[in-house]
Amino acid sequence: MSKISAADVNKLRKATGAGMMDCKKALVEAEGDFDTAVEVLRKKGQKVAANRADRDSSEGAVIARVNDDATVGVIVSLNCETDFVAKNESYVTLANQLADVALAHDSIDSFLAADFNGMSVAEKLTEQTGVIGEKIEIGGFERLEGAFVGSYIHAGNKIATLTSLSAGVDGAAEAAKNVAMQAAAMNPIALNEEGVDAATVEKEIEIAKDQLRQEGKPEAMLDNIAKGKLKRFFKDNTLVNQAYIKDGKQSVSDYVKSVDAELSVTGFKRVALV
Repeated sequence: MSKISAADVNKLRKATGAGMMDCKKALVEAEGDFDTAVEVLRKKGQKVAANRADRDSSEGAVIARVNDDATVGVIVSLNCETDFVAKNESYVTLANQLADVALAHDSIDSFLAADFNGMSVAEKLTEQTGVIGEKIEIGGFERLEGAFVGSYIHAGNKIATLTSLSAGVDGAAEAAKNVAMQAAAMNPIALNEEGVDAATVEKEIEIAKDQLRQEGKPEAMLDNIAKGKLKRFFKDNTLVNQAYIKDGKQSVSDYVKSVDAELSVTGFKRVALV
């Protein structure tokens, strides 16, 4: 049997993130062969993943990343089972590394198949499931393109948002971040009225009418009053119409136009751990 040196164990630990004893056992099983030891650890991860497939992975780290040109952004949620793991520095580092990889991909399937230091992202997740002993998976993947894209990650990595603006004017970076903070805090359902699906609009109108009937309002008045309530719904729940959190006297749209009269919000994405 090959002699397993401390240097060999340390090399495997750095490459995989596995514990020292797990690395030593893998090298012993692999008779000192590094690549075989990596495969041993991967197989361990597959076994752990199979055993924990039905576990809830509602904790984790949500990371937003924007490219150097500020034209593309992604959000990746790396989910796990416990807050203890989610707060671990090496876990957050992995989430950031995965977000870097995700920037080059426009779908979660492409991202999971992407190379991550000699293995696919999906294989890395399986490996880390074995290393950490918890279910590890991508809980959310969102991508946003635009003339200017900004991001915001809420303290604790529980919520991340992206926003796109119509142009990269002076002040766009701060404006995009502020609007991203708005989306994180107020959780809008759509960018504007046009983005709200017809089923939601119909439901809100019916709720408003039912409330008005209970208040004794005449049936002939219900449509007009319900339309007024719908406008209020749009104001509360669509990003550009919401009251701006840093100045409630203006809407988000008005705030952006105060930066540049021609500037507008063109899109947003939001991922949160629930």
